[in-house]
Amino acid sequence: MKKRLLTDTELAECNALKRIYNAKKKELGLSQEKVAEAFGMSQTAISMYLNGLNALNVMSAARFSSLLKEPVSSFSPRIAGTIERLAKINVATDATPENIDEGVSLSPIKVWDDATPLSDDEVYVPFLREVELDAGSGRYSIEDNDSSLLRFAKRDLRNNNVQFSNARCVTVRGNSMFPVLRDGATVGVNTGKTSLGDVVDGDLYAINHNGQLRVKQLYRLPTGLRFRSFNRDEYPDEDYTYQDIQHQQISLIGHVFWWGMFAR
Repeated sequence: MKKRLLTDTELAECNALKRIYNAKKKELGLSQEKVAEAFGMSQTAISMYLNGLNALNVMSAARFSSLLKEPVSSFSPRIAGTIERLAKINVATDATPENIDEGVSLSPIKVWDDATPLSDDEVYVPFLREVELDAGSGRYSIEDNDSSLLRFAKRDLRNNNVQFSNARCVTVRGNSMFPVLRDGATVGVNTGKTSLGDVVDGDLYAINHNGQLRVKQLYRLPTGLRFRSFNRDEYPDEDYTYQDIQHQQISLIGHVFWWGMFAR
């Protein structure tokens, strides 16, 4: 498929971002390699944003804004306006046709509760939880929590190559993955992907660390694995050799294919 050309507005946004980046990179000690590492992206992806080959979106604009310590409006008033509208929207009262940009089509909102039966295109996905093996022993295992379930559309699981029986949900605890994943965020995990050899550098994985449930970015190293948090100021990288992985009973629960959370 031929790559879409950027609009004049999108190209102007990339050019404005590049000017700000060039003006501040020395002051902030930045390079494209360091930006790529902070974003968990490839250096090529960062270059494509700065050189107008990929259009900026809300997530990338917010990341550049945070790193460069400049408001999104300084390089993209368009995206800044989108972020402002998203921050103010109230689904019950504001999601009306007059507030929606032309060309955007929304499906009807369906009201349901816990008693609403599953449709033919839905499945229940159980949560995983830490369970103490012996009272007061401090040893835990990770088990299904069938009393806590989340609905997923079968088509969404199929589109992400997740077998229904391999789908699980995990609740993120703490602020190590902030700002991408807040405390209390829910992630969907494909438990069919548990091989260390299949780890994709920079992707998110749910991990069983001696009975503790963790969600981290993973990177393969010649000697083992690197765990990375988004909040690297408070949580530095953790490197584990293959011997550490065995001794500390570290194993992959699965690959994170989805996440969601409330803004608060």
